Amino acid sequence: MAEDIYGTRNPGAGGETHQTASGDTPVLTTQQGIPVADDQNSLKVGPRGPTLLDDFHLREKLFHFDHERIPERVVHARGFGVHGYFEATESLSDLTRADPFQTAGQRTPVFVRFSTVAGAKGSPDLPRDVRGFAVKFYTQEGNWDLVGNNIPVFFIQDAIKFPDLIHAAKPAPDRGFPQAQTAHDNFWDFITLSPESMHMIMWAMSDRAIPRSLRFMEGFGVHTFRFINAEGKSSFVKFHWKPKLGLQSVLWNEALKINGADPDFHRRDLWDAVDSGQPPEWELGVQVFDEAFADEFEFDILDPTKIIPEERIPVRIIGRMVLDNNVQNFFAETEQVAFCTQNVVPGIGFTNDPLLQGRNFSYLDTQLKRLGGPNFTHIPVNAPRCPVHNFQQDGHMAMRNPVGRANYEPNSWGAQGGPRESPERGYPHAAVAESGETRQIRAETFADHYSQARQFFVSQTPIEQKHMGDALVFELSKVERLDIRERMVGHLRNIDQGLAKTVATGLGLTSMPTALQPARPVITDLPPSDALSMLKRPLPRFEGRKFGLLMSDGADAALFKALTEAIKAEGAIFEVIAPHIGGVTLSDGVAQPAGQKIDGGPSVLYDAVAILVSEEGAAMLSKDKTAKDFVNDAFAHCKFIAHTASAAVLLEKAGVAEDMDEGFFALAAPGDAQTFVEACRAIRLWAREMTVDLDAAALK
Repeated sequence: MAEDIYGTRNPGAGGETHQTASGDTPVLTTQQGIPVADDQNSLKVGPRGPTLLDDFHLREKLFHFDHERIPERVVHARGFGVHGYFEATESLSDLTRADPFQTAGQRTPVFVRFSTVAGAKGSPDLPRDVRGFAVKFYTQEGNWDLVGNNIPVFFIQDAIKFPDLIHAAKPAPDRGFPQAQTAHDNFWDFITLSPESMHMIMWAMSDRAIPRSLRFMEGFGVHTFRFINAEGKSSFVKFHWKPKLGLQSVLWNEALKINGADPDFHRRDLWDAVDSGQPPEWELGVQVFDEAFADEFEFDILDPTKIIPEERIPVRIIGRMVLDNNVQNFFAETEQVAFCTQNVVPGIGFTNDPLLQGRNFSYLDTQLKRLGGPNFTHIPVNAPRCPVHNFQQDGHMAMRNPVGRANYEPNSWGAQGGPRESPERGYPHAAVAESGETRQIRAETFADHYSQARQFFVSQTPIEQKHMGDALVFELSKVERLDIRERMVGHLRNIDQGLAKTVATGLGLTSMPTALQPARPVITDLPPSDALSMLKRPLPRFEGRKFGLLMSDGADAALFKALTEAIKAEGAIFEVIAPHIGGVTLSDGVAQPAGQKIDGGPSVLYDAVAILVSEEGAAMLSKDKTAKDFVNDAFAHCKFIAHTASAAVLLEKAGVAEDMDEGFFALAAPGDAQTFVEACRAIRLWAREMTVDLDAAALK
């Protein structure tokens, strides 16, 4: 194949980019010095077959990557865990023999760990990043780990590329920065040379990557798995977690300020919700389908960069998960919990997704290194809550060992000989016929890298599309090399010409780069999917959200009482922000404690705000820059704002008095409080952004 300007051989059969040695470029080798022919594809049985253990390059590459960091996780280092339970709402015994799904009403204990991907343990909670969403089910037949993300696709198609992806996203090896950011040359260099990443990039540049709370985001199993029933019949399945409280994000400017005001924002939010008796809840849904659908679907169901739109196969809700118990020791539970995609129970099986196949090896290997040995299942948070009997013994930190004389099987010691196999209860692998040549190859059915990326973009509302353009411009503006920026715009031209133009204009490119040649023609008529948009599926309530009440001495006691009662009735909470942490004295002489001093309680920490001040208080606060920032940021971030008449001078000094819109609510009588709280159910007044944002003004 011809070399392009980037020194690459592009595309391969599956659309992947190959870079070959020439001239002074050294040949890529293994640690043993063996030249590598293909660094893009793992060894498989046929284009769509399973990955083989014969692939020593894959195993060495993943093995070395898994052991690069100790003891911190290489990825997902910053996480937060919570206990709870899963409750089946119907029986799926016709589809799977998996224990959690046999009886309606059956409850299974779970432990969930949420995380960011790229940052270290000490990084803030709100970078633009994928969020891990890993669930450990403690079933009666062993532990099942559903290790997913809040985005249903991934950057790469083959596990052999995972070390490269993470190396590119992590701090550069020569300078050790940037931390928890992808807005740099290495990441975008890798991405723009990996067309398979384009669908994931659309999700990662959307508001999904900056969630308002861990409680307000979806979760996905990412891969296609199998259900296997008691008769051995298997079907394909994709898993979805849908939050009861709906989806919500923050603005990028808001995220930056939250990270400064409270880098533990997501952790604190989840802890407080559980601790206050408001446990978050998700519904578990599945998309179940057979070989016939897989054969006729436009994309390969083994490709982890693709989804099945909910309009094609609706998500069937089969249960709910409630997280109602905070951990007692962060290290013992959240830090030591070990998730492995290979942990499945009878009734759950794998497919030949090459990313999943590599994860099954890698996750077990990385736990061995991170937790010090093969006995990490003896740690309570990892231990099954059903009987465990085997002949595995000794090793570092063994807490249990076989008893008696026999530590092997088969043996002839009778009842004292230890556990035995059970063909009836034992794990049944799906019976799947495989054929094909042993080759390092990627299926040609994986080669469409732009069609679903386009479908995702056109499924968004205009304000969501604007945010995606803003994110791409911001990220690429931090890239120093012009050729990388132009390369990305070349990819965007295959997704949406308007988006490509927006990004090119935002970057100040003097001319539009040429569209890169797709490995397969782009399907431009895939219908929009409302399920892919956060704003097309609103939940008309403010439950679980937080009000910030900026107050001063002399604030109207009747208005305060009416507002706080309306907030509680809505299922929301509030926090008082005052000039001093001691709080304020209301107009009736009653002292009201404060949750935050104004310097520590900026409006970015709240979903809506109210300004309850006396004339004297407003005059005082109007001289304080932090108080003015409180108002100005709430306005800029499109939040609903309630205020008393006496707050006029503060609104004027904050620079918003002349721009007051339908998102402002005057509190003149107690009945106005209910009107304000009901309006807040819309979460944001997005129309305001078109008046306060420089990039929005350019779109007019």
